[in-house]
Amino acid sequence: MAARTVFGFAGFLLAAATIAATPVFAQSTNQPQPKPDCLDRTNAAGADCANDEDGGTPGATGAVFLPALIVDLFPNPAGGGTPLPTPDPRRDPASALPSPAGPADALLVPAAAPGGPVISPTDLVATVPQRAIVGDYVPDEVLVTVDGDAGVVQQIAASFGLEVRSQRQSRLLGTTLARFGILDGRPVGVVLAQLAADGRTRRREPNHVYSLQQAAAIVNYAFDRIELDEKQASGENVRIAVIDTGIDDTNPALSGVIAGQFDAMPDVPIEKRDHGTSIDGLIAGVGALKGMAPGAKIYHARAFEGGKSTMDVILSALDWAAEQDVRIINMSFVGPKNDLLGIACRNARALGIVLVAAAGNNGPKAPYGYPAAFDGVIAVTATDAKDGLMPQANRGAYVFISAPGVEMVAPSGAGSEVVTGTSFAAAIVSGAVANLIHIAPDRSADEIEKALAATARDLGPKGRDNDFGYGLLDTKAAEAAKE
Repeated sequence: MAARTVFGFAGFLLAAATIAATPVFAQSTNQPQPKPDCLDRTNAAGADCANDEDGGTPGATGAVFLPALIVDLFPNPAGGGTPLPTPDPRRDPASALPSPAGPADALLVPAAAPGGPVISPTDLVATVPQRAIVGDYVPDEVLVTVDGDAGVVQQIAASFGLEVRSQRQSRLLGTTLARFGILDGRPVGVVLAQLAADGRTRRREPNHVYSLQQAAAIVNYAFDRIELDEKQASGENVRIAVIDTGIDDTNPALSGVIAGQFDAMPDVPIEKRDHGTSIDGLIAGVGALKGMAPGAKIYHARAFEGGKSTMDVILSALDWAAEQDVRIINMSFVGPKNDLLGIACRNARALGIVLVAAAGNNGPKAPYGYPAAFDGVIAVTATDAKDGLMPQANRGAYVFISAPGVEMVAPSGAGSEVVTGTSFAAAIVSGAVANLIHIAPDRSADEIEKALAATARDLGPKGRDNDFGYGLLDTKAAEAAKE
């Protein structure tokens, strides 16, 4: 009997190691490739696709079964595999989790004064800095939420032969988030399985990699297409967080626009500033390159370099954004499903924040892109000047709304450039939502989402579809919509 037990456990570890060692396709904006996602919805892993809360509630302990590892670490079968999951098209905002409990003084960093210096995490305990990387997840790291303080984190690391690379209190996760380094070459899947047996760990995830959604590419036609009067457009004093690359805050289009900055990866040199500058400018730019919501205040978190970031960095940026009392968070990036990101998004939505994300540029057959595919996140696809769908756009039941995002002029680090991608369509929607909030500050995130869905101009097949979602954004109609 003992021999059977030993062989059974060895087989489990071998299976987990095989899963973690399986190549996972990296997100690419130049050559779209599939991303890992849920498998067959008839099994335990597939059920997690329909309900982001599956796979364990916060505080739950116990072993992680093999299908739970497959969800995040195994790619979809190539060609004719099981169908992709289909989330509820209505994506009921009422399903959001309550705001995490925690002391009111558990703040990450103070808000930066307008025009002040870029600030970095003040409570981050780091022994190994973040690094820019390629691939689907960091091959020698795992992210774990822990019941306990820094001492408990160190004990867990010692018990499993891991290195504490960083730890901090996450407001949106409502617990301690630890980034552990794997020093002995064990596959990520094996370490996740081992950590699942420790009751002090609550959630265990790979440190997934996410990609900005910019396609390679004439005047901004967005105002006309989304029924927003350029002369009347205003997001005055509406606070918007943008999680993106670094920015060129000397660009005239961003003059007086940036209210605060945060660097979630201060040890990685800034080399590219174009994408973030374009996103901020399309939302709230001033002057010749006027954005959708001039007067809005942008709180910009730098979390990408070389078009890539990791889950740990993005969570740090999200926590900072939540502390800035913003009404909107723009997330123009895509990556695989990660429960920690799902929890952070649900809790941000529970705080009343409107979440806007790019649907993705990986093509019609690509798996769902996250965070856009999470409930409570407005997933935006891109259309052109004639309301045609961008060919590279992701498709699926999670696509919520369409907005201009093909060949638009936007500010960049070099002055201006023509940009294309669902990243920029998301920025257009964030700017439109800022206009709605400016006109009616008491309008809730739920009310805004329902208004956008009810008033969108139908494109493609009649009714909501997997290409255009509810249809093309109509700001004027959404403004007039009544509950």
